[in-house]
Amino acid sequence: MNLSIFFEPLNEDVYATLNKPRTLGAYISRFVSKSPDWRSADIAIFGVNESRGRNEETPTAANAPARAVRQRLYNLNKGTGRCRIVDLGNLRPGITLEDTYLRLKEIVEVLISHNTIPVIIGGSHDLEYGQYLGYEHLERVVNMVTVDNSVDMTEDAAATPNKKQLRQILMHEPNYLFSLGQIGYQSYLVEPEVMATMEKLHFEAHRVGEVHRGVQEMEPVVRIADLLTFDISAIRHQDAPGYEPANPFGLTGEEACQLCWYAGLNDNLTSLGIYEYDPALDDRDLTAMTIATMIWYFIEGFYHRKNELDFTSKQFTRYAVAFNNDHPDRMIFYKSRSGEKWWLEVEPLSNEKSSRIVPCSYEDYLQAIEGEVPNRWVLTQARIG
Repeated sequence: MNLSIFFEPLNEDVYATLNKPRTLGAYISRFVSKSPDWRSADIAIFGVNESRGRNEETPTAANAPARAVRQRLYNLNKGTGRCRIVDLGNLRPGITLEDTYLRLKEIVEVLISHNTIPVIIGGSHDLEYGQYLGYEHLERVVNMVTVDNSVDMTEDAAATPNKKQLRQILMHEPNYLFSLGQIGYQSYLVEPEVMATMEKLHFEAHRVGEVHRGVQEMEPVVRIADLLTFDISAIRHQDAPGYEPANPFGLTGEEACQLCWYAGLNDNLTSLGIYEYDPALDDRDLTAMTIATMIWYFIEGFYHRKNELDFTSKQFTRYAVAFNNDHPDRMIFYKSRSGEKWWLEVEPLSNEKSSRIVPCSYEDYLQAIEGEVPNRWVLTQARIG
């Protein structure tokens, strides 16, 4: 498939000087006059100049979100290991916002079908709907994680599309969403009815304070994701001023990079979207630098993946925890021999369905030893049915 017809090439005059030895700019193959070989790439970066989801006009190429991010990213020093990355340019917006969603769906679908991970730089957060649609062809359930200071699931008909795309995802047919994890939300920005819906659907949600207390506890949440989206408004204004309305509270830039590192390490994750960056609000390109560093950590994490998915192999130690009651009578945990990652096997209530092995933390294991059922086990079994 010729993907170049969907993309606007980059202006070489802008990026020609960003090829210093040992920097990412010297290793990333860019779409200037000829589309790069995305089929043999591990990661494909592209921008989406689409902001109609927040009732704004689509920005021009000169002030597109991805431009400032690229200029910062290309100047960062390359990490260890190989680097097979392409930059496809900027996705051409559709005539309507819905056309852009469908165009994004097609691009994501093609890339992940060829084992190339799309890294999307948007654009309004409702574009995650198009990112999610790219998984419909897999014909299996998927797990999604979003990092945001709110939960974009409002029922307000007058709300902009970037405040209700999660409801659009939940209502989509066919429904192939198995789990949704929300990281970094702030209670005073979320309607109580929305959180009630999250609880009713047995989805996992973590306040920003939980991230501050221990960002490492978010690693199992990220590790389950097939796709992850990041709303820049989840980061405090001091570290990322390029969004509105301004918010003095939120994740730190370091925490955002840590979450992207976890995402890169995740063997299951096949797409990353970073949304809601507005260069016009970005004093001295601070947000661009934060996003560029987040992507750098994601790339580094990807090249440190261990491909640990075979739980019958000698890569794992198996632990069985017995319970005094019969629901459950025991729990099975798996621990990676090469690191500190834990998994939990969850048995379904129905014999017609199979068990699932989901990421968990060492704290979940300690809780089970004490005779308590971890909340992660309860939520997963409720979703399995």
